[in-house]
Amino acid sequence: MSLCAASPYGDCRKCHGFGFATKTDRKGRTKRGKNCRRCKGHGKRIRVGRHLYNLWLRVARDGTDTPSAAAKRPAPKG
Repeated sequence: MSLCAASPYGDCRKCHGFGFATKTDRKGRTKRGKNCRRCKGHGKRIRVGRHLYNLWLRVARDGTDTPSAAAKRPAPKG
């Protein structure tokens, strides 16, 4: 968990952090390919532990949310 707190993003597992696929031309030299679809060309992904922590935090915030002022007002009579 400390790794997720210190560095919440890791290298993309599909493109290995490059952000794109590598391909070779006809002479065998490597060239830049298309952007990675998984990380959208950024080369980074959110770690599993950090993702679970974010989900837990969102559920905890939603569960302990105080009601708004509009919900406390009585309904108008009429």
